[in-house]
Amino acid sequence: MVYTMRQLKREVKIGNVTIGGKNPIAVQTMLNVPVEDIEGNVAQAKRCEAAGCQILRVTCPSAADAKCIEAVKNAVNIPIVADIHFDYKAAIACADVGVDKIRINPGNIGARERVKAVVDKAKEYGIPIRVGVNSGSLEKDLLAKYGGVTAEALVESALKEVAVVEELGYDNLVISIKSSDVLMCVAAHELIAKKTNYPLHVGITESGTLLSGNIKSSVGLGIILHEGIGDTIRVSLTGDPVEEVKSAKLILRTLGLRKGGVEVVSCPTCGRTQIDLIHLANQVENMVSGMDLDVKVAVMGCVVNGPGEARSADIGIAGGIGEGLLIKKGEIIKKVPENELLSVLREELLKMQEMQK
Repeated sequence: MVYTMRQLKREVKIGNVTIGGKNPIAVQTMLNVPVEDIEGNVAQAKRCEAAGCQILRVTCPSAADAKCIEAVKNAVNIPIVADIHFDYKAAIACADVGVDKIRINPGNIGARERVKAVVDKAKEYGIPIRVGVNSGSLEKDLLAKYGGVTAEALVESALKEVAVVEELGYDNLVISIKSSDVLMCVAAHELIAKKTNYPLHVGITESGTLLSGNIKSSVGLGIILHEGIGDTIRVSLTGDPVEEVKSAKLILRTLGLRKGGVEVVSCPTCGRTQIDLIHLANQVENMVSGMDLDVKVAVMGCVVNGPGEARSADIGIAGGIGEGLLIKKGEIIKKVPENELLSVLREELLKMQEMQK
């Protein structure tokens, strides 16, 4: 059941992915290998694609670094976004090698003629521009006007930068406004969603490590997405971008905004647990990560409540003393030796995968 009503924005095509409108919310991440290491960037890009990334951002500090963008673009089948901060020539070089979107903050690019050069190149290739603003890049006059970083300041800054591009005759745009302050980020998205029809890329910037970053992103993105706001998302973590992809997919699935993939539910364990449930649950999660199935799998710690608690799952296992149960839709199918629980579950899931083809 879907409880979220999407706020529909205009459609924008990024390579082979269309965002906005009624299109699914796309999952993004960003490579974090040094741009000079082209081979490393390509390898990481392939891992991100395999994990389910749908749009991939790559930094490009200078025009010479466009060769990394080109190599990644040729290695994967998902759209590539060039992340440009200051050098407008880098944006132009990336467009020339086939990048699918350019991310800029026009204020950081500098003189109007430089911004115009980027916009003209985007027009030439039909490449969308993502206008990105975050709490660390606010203009001094806005900081003075609002007495510091506020949601209102973020929105005003973003719309001002959008106006610069619009005045140059281009409206193939995506907007992002980010803050590491979760509630400020929520408020900013609520404000800007009312003021623009451009699709919005949402995320909590600089959210932190795998633990703190996932919690902050889940809370912030959960609120924003539940209010129907957002067309692409990124979970920003200090770590492997593959983990960002996994987290983003799970957030969307939890909110009923994404289908597909195996959902694993497991009990928190208690004194009745007679098996190494923590290890088993992690094994199951890793095992199913690459399976093309739309099912829920339950991993329960005991046979007392396991069948009942697993009733909402399509299939599950529950541990006992030296043995466990294979459960389907809350019904016990058979007893299994403890050391065979994982392999029996895998066998059943592969059968289900074949049946779904």
